[in-house]
Amino acid sequence: MAVTQPAASSASASAFAARPARPAAPVPPSAAAFTARPPAAASGPAVPSAGQEAGSGGGGGGAVRLAGPVPGALAHRYAALPPPLWVALAALRLEVLLGDPRDAANPYSLPALAAPVSAGSAASAGSAASAASAGSAGVGVGEGWAGRAGVLLTAAGVDRVRAADQRVRALRPLLRRDLALGHAAGTWGGPGSRARGQAGESSPVSCVVPAALLGPAALVAAAGSVLRQAALTVAGRGRGEPALRQWQPVLAAAFADLLACESLTCVALRSLAAPGSGPGPGGGAGLLGAVAGYVVPTVLADVLAQLGLVLAECGQGPAGTGGGMLAKLTRDLPLAGVDAAGAAYWQACLARALPALAAEEPRTAHHGPVPAPFRLADPPTPAAGVAAAGEQGGRYTPDGHESGRFAPGGHEPGGHEPGGHELGGDSVVLSGLLRAGAARADGADGGDGGDSDRAALGALARRLLTEQRALRRPCRTAGADPGAVAARALADRQALLWLAAAVLGVREAADDGRGLFLGGTHWALLALSGIAGRLGVPLPGPAPDPRAPVWAELADRVRRGVDCDVYATRLLW
Repeated sequence: MAVTQPAASSASASAFAARPARPAAPVPPSAAAFTARPPAAASGPAVPSAGQEAGSGGGGGGAVRLAGPVPGALAHRYAALPPPLWVALAALRLEVLLGDPRDAANPYSLPALAAPVSAGSAASAGSAASAASAGSAGVGVGEGWAGRAGVLLTAAGVDRVRAADQRVRALRPLLRRDLALGHAAGTWGGPGSRARGQAGESSPVSCVVPAALLGPAALVAAAGSVLRQAALTVAGRGRGEPALRQWQPVLAAAFADLLACESLTCVALRSLAAPGSGPGPGGGAGLLGAVAGYVVPTVLADVLAQLGLVLAECGQGPAGTGGGMLAKLTRDLPLAGVDAAGAAYWQACLARALPALAAEEPRTAHHGPVPAPFRLADPPTPAAGVAAAGEQGGRYTPDGHESGRFAPGGHEPGGHEPGGHELGGDSVVLSGLLRAGAARADGADGGDGGDSDRAALGALARRLLTEQRALRRPCRTAGADPGAVAARALADRQALLWLAAAVLGVREAADDGRGLFLGGTHWALLALSGIAGRLGVPLPGPAPDPRAPVWAELADRVRRGVDCDVYATRLLW
């Protein structure tokens, strides 16, 4: 189905010039709640503390003992697409500090975080929280949240992770538990950082993750936790209650939409320092930042509505853990700038940029290797400005990325992709990938689902490419009145097409012969079918139904304790 546009048809461009003020943040837990206690039953090799480097000597003082593989193999067992070792260690430390998510006595458990806030607490929070700053995304978090989140991140060593996409991966244990606390952790700039004019609060300017992408990244992680709760209920009770099986296709589609949104967010995070990206409509994060700021909240709003329906039908209302998590997440959307007002702001930014972006689109498909930001399995280069003195052994940076391999953003020096592709604007790369996906429809390379699945994926990509070509002419004149309904509708449709291009690029890059689910056609076909439905574009004839294999993957993940993310991260708890 098509995305419903805002009702205010007479809104002018000036109405979108400044970000709406954010509501006050809830009161954070007390400082005593941040005292970490490792799980009592944990055993096995020790995970080094934040002050220790992997592979360095020294005793185990301050180490947290975790059951599982030795640290040398930890990163590869941590996820199907593993991060650098110390990023995995930082995430595991943070997970231990947060404690058991099922223990109601733990202030960072899912039941405790999802508990409704009383009227008195809300009033107290409103008087204590700092005011939101107009015109900037991702601010308005109370100083208590950011300061206390900083205690967690320092203890876990997350503050030492400087690459934006790896910082989000290290923050994932916190992001998937609570959107408000995760957002505060993301805006924390490091020990001793202060915002200008606001004592005790971190400066968003010094943050590794730009504000334009912090909200979408946090929303993807938090929505994944709600999806996991719904899938656990349906998978666990499906055999005894056949009526619950009707929700399996719904959850499969939600899973595919979530992977699509995370694919776009990850590509945007990895593209932050790309040569020639320059200022764009994304407020420092380029075109992809603006696209993610609009399309991720818009698509996930539908996903959250579907999850609410599934949870309610499964008896998981607001009083239950799953329903309470969804209600808390919905309340926190304005705080993180990922509500309808935040999406409208980025939609207007895209509408103003449409004429220039339409003029940049290429006429040919992308050739050569998939651009580096789409290759999620490759180690990205940290953001510019990381001190070379922090390199270990002369080859690796503090984040575990091989030094000298890529220029910032994962590209070769000189703005060329490995393989000879000259880097252009983000819209050029995305449009080229959409054309490349449409060209690969013969299914000659086989894969999970065979020729029919790949042919269906290529045919659907061709249908979306036709839609993009039809938009080029109206987009060239859309910037005259970016607040007009027509301009915002064009921005909506173009953003969804760029989301489809991100899906195609990430899927192709992950199809490297290892049999990864991310490299298969099922989730991509289901995600593109959802995008086509939102655009109102008819599907190109009969095609294999990918919902059953996507649901099988989701059910298998929740049974094995694997996160609902693109990396297939194994959960500690």
